[in-house]
Amino acid sequence: MARIACYFLGLGGVLLLLQKLLGLFAPSWGEHLGGWVTFLIFIAAVLFSILTFRWLKKKLLWRVRNRLIVTYVFIGVIPVVLLLTLGFVTLYLFAGQFSGFVVTSEIHSQLRSLEAGNAAIGNELAARLERGENPTVESLAGLKKRDRAWARRQVGAWYKGKSLPLSSEPGKTETFPPPGFLNKNDNPYGQSIRDGLPFREIVRDQGQLHLRVASVFPVRSEALTVVTSEPLDKNLVEHLASTLGEVTLYAAGISMEEPPKAASSSGTDPSNAAPQTSLSITPEKSKGGMVFRQEDLRLTFTAGVLPPSSGGFDREIQFGTPLRVVDWKTGDTERAGALVRVRTLPSVLYGHLFASLGDFAAGVGYILLGVGIFFLIIELVALFTGTRMTRTVTQAVAQLHDATKHVDRGDFSHRIPVRSRDQLSELALSFNSMTESIEKLILEQKEKQRLENELAIAQEVQAQLFPRQGAELESLEVHGFCRPARTVSGDYYDFLNASSHKLILAVGDISGKGISAALLMATIHSAVRAYSMESVPQLREPIAVGAVAGSGRLMASWPEGVEVSPGALLSLLNHQLFESTPPEKYATLFLAIYDGRSRQLTYSNGGHLPPLLISEDGSLRRLECGGTVVGLFDNMSYEEDSVVMKPGEILVAYSDGVTEPENDFGEFGESRLIDLVRENRHLPLAQISQAVTAAVDTWIGDNEQPDDVTLVLGRAR
Repeated sequence: MARIACYFLGLGGVLLLLQKLLGLFAPSWGEHLGGWVTFLIFIAAVLFSILTFRWLKKKLLWRVRNRLIVTYVFIGVIPVVLLLTLGFVTLYLFAGQFSGFVVTSEIHSQLRSLEAGNAAIGNELAARLERGENPTVESLAGLKKRDRAWARRQVGAWYKGKSLPLSSEPGKTETFPPPGFLNKNDNPYGQSIRDGLPFREIVRDQGQLHLRVASVFPVRSEALTVVTSEPLDKNLVEHLASTLGEVTLYAAGISMEEPPKAASSSGTDPSNAAPQTSLSITPEKSKGGMVFRQEDLRLTFTAGVLPPSSGGFDREIQFGTPLRVVDWKTGDTERAGALVRVRTLPSVLYGHLFASLGDFAAGVGYILLGVGIFFLIIELVALFTGTRMTRTVTQAVAQLHDATKHVDRGDFSHRIPVRSRDQLSELALSFNSMTESIEKLILEQKEKQRLENELAIAQEVQAQLFPRQGAELESLEVHGFCRPARTVSGDYYDFLNASSHKLILAVGDISGKGISAALLMATIHSAVRAYSMESVPQLREPIAVGAVAGSGRLMASWPEGVEVSPGALLSLLNHQLFESTPPEKYATLFLAIYDGRSRQLTYSNGGHLPPLLISEDGSLRRLECGGTVVGLFDNMSYEEDSVVMKPGEILVAYSDGVTEPENDFGEFGESRLIDLVRENRHLPLAQISQAVTAAVDTWIGDNEQPDDVTLVLGRAR
């Protein structure tokens, strides 16, 4: 948008320069470019305004404080300004309307005075006509002598279509024609006057404005029409403006009495300058059939003087009020046939408004002043309270922002100070609690990481305990696999060459999981290897291996050259584990010695799942002879048994992590293990192990591996 705005501005500048150059040689061509220059500059100005607004919004509204200030401006300040503006406009319009009302009420007061005199004259004249006397009005001369206003007024009377001489003095006759429109049926004033309502309006007659009242009195089945008229001139308006200010009259079709002044008599202030000499009025028809005359209202005269101001707030008020004017010849009504513009001051209008209150008006002023001061105090208190509340909100947000910076730098020890009891303080407390929890979690994570590192080391150490490669004989191949459920395993298997033709096999499962099971597994591993020596010398001293832990007495000793059997090894291990481990710790252990010359497998099973012998024809044998678990009870003996392994027969020893995993269909089970080995019996032992573990993984699915998976395979050749 910035590029487009610069492009339009640059293009407009180029066209402006071209316009100036063409103006020197071809002015007409330069004028044609003026519209394009204006259009391009306008578009560029709009785009730059949008960019400026976006920039101000980005810079000003980023801080919450500025957002709140802008919000308060829109919610509080702008409505107050609008209300104050509306109040000032309303007061100005009210003052202007009131000033116009004062003038129009004075005019209507004059009309009512004319109506009263007109009624008196008409009734006296009607009485004389009914008595057949001379139609003169004696009271008229008295009125003119006693009332100065009647000296300017004229009275005319018409009876049977003829003008009546109302005064005995020669030359004292009316100077205006009779109102012919009052006798017309289609004229609203004629209808009103026939209904007994007098005609009382401002009229235009012979290029001047007059206040006229016409009344009709029935005399001997004839109509007596009496009209009283007073000129609406400067003298009358001077009387109206004597207590109001400066009054200017504009009228259409009226000759101006005097030229307009350059400045008002109130001073040389431009605001006090004389009004303009003409006003344009748009022609329009009203609902009542009254029309606006398509003429300009021209200045007729100005009367009165603007009084001096009583203070800084006593400023000038100007307002115009239209006057309805009736054409005396035609009876047509012009709703804006004249306009009265009043220049006055609020103090003058205040005096007129409360003139009836007398001295109490000053008390009203003091009351209004007190109310204003009271509202001002409330506004100041509200402003102070709003500022304090805004500061608490913005300060809390600033503290939260500063705290997030500390957290971003990794400083979780930073705390937000809490000094109040509100929702913001609760938010600060929640933030402090969160950082404290995160700090604890980080410490725990570091501790966990340390433990994981130690477990990784333990896993590496345990991996060294398992045989790296099969200790095979000429007539037997073996393979082992162990996958821990956790970092370290509690399962145990081992292959150990006792001689060139003998191989010791061990498979076990330690109760529990984790580090404790792994440590017990390492103990069993080292003990089996120690006790499985082919020749054990005569033991004369207590030693670590073969001695009861902590007892110091000899556990067992064999003469030199005596071989150790699986049952005897299990008895030794059972006693050692019973003495050196807690009561809840025990193990299941299968021990076997395979003799490659005789293909005989001698074994003893200490509570372990019975290993299987699967022959080539699919027949199955279970190796169940032995005893209970190792390390749970003391002084236990374990039976032994021997079987001969046929060529091609497979030994399958496993832990419960192979057969006991469950899903929605139940356990994996021993039967599936047997079927898998039978189906893949001709494959290498490593591939058979992979097939079994893959089937177990498929059976478990997305669930976590529940236990250690250990599988030992041996096949006779």
